[in-house]
Amino acid sequence: MTELQAQPGGEGPRIRVGIGGWTYEPWRDNFYPKGLPHKEELAYASRHLSAIEVNGTFYSTFKPDTFAKWRDETPPGFLFSLKAHRFATHRRDLSTAGEPVQRFVNSGLAQLGDKLGPIVWQLMPSTVFDPANIGAFFALLPREVAGRPLQHVLDARHPSFQSEAYLELAQRHGCATVHSDSDEYPAIADPGSELAYLRLMRAQADSPTGYEPAAIGEWVKGARAWVEQGPNRRVLAFFISGAKERNPAAAMEMLRQLGDAA
Repeated sequence: MTELQAQPGGEGPRIRVGIGGWTYEPWRDNFYPKGLPHKEELAYASRHLSAIEVNGTFYSTFKPDTFAKWRDETPPGFLFSLKAHRFATHRRDLSTAGEPVQRFVNSGLAQLGDKLGPIVWQLMPSTVFDPANIGAFFALLPREVAGRPLQHVLDARHPSFQSEAYLELAQRHGCATVHSDSDEYPAIADPGSELAYLRLMRAQADSPTGYEPAAIGEWVKGARAWVEQGPNRRVLAFFISGAKERNPAAAMEMLRQLGDAA
């Protein structure tokens, strides 16, 4: 696939497709050109995909200079989705997460500028839907950082979140929800949200594109149908986990099928 071209107007495409992270040894055999310096991998990936979900922020705290470096290495219109630090979400009583939530949001994310995409708050698989607990957590999430509006996404990994009560609560707080294509986690559809956040986790090693092209075509069809429902509707699709070595090829195949829509 050729390099993606920046979209006019600064907002970029309404359907974005990417992968989780950009540093993975097997990608140096089947995605990155042979001999590409490791320090140039983000620049390369960001010119062949339209978004990246950063997993490192889930485990480590990064400095503002790091976010500024990512901003400067990527082209106009590119987007980063950031997984919030696990200290904020891996606790039973989510109402006590105020300090780590603020610490994460104010750690330098604003340095990404208009390349700052959604913040994903990934819950423990054992966290069940309790309206008081989840509502208290939603109330802790700031609406903006350094004057820039924030989009929050909850990655709920327990099937109890597949309920109208949860969706109503999330919509009331303006929080989108991860829709997982996975054997382990629920596929939560939220038709009331403007953002569809897809984590596609079933890549197979025996398929050159991870997912078969026809299966990717079904996700393309769904993404197009989603954005056609309103001018503010957006899709973020990330190929994550599974046969991870195939994820860049899966993302590029989806972008190929989307054509001018991406």
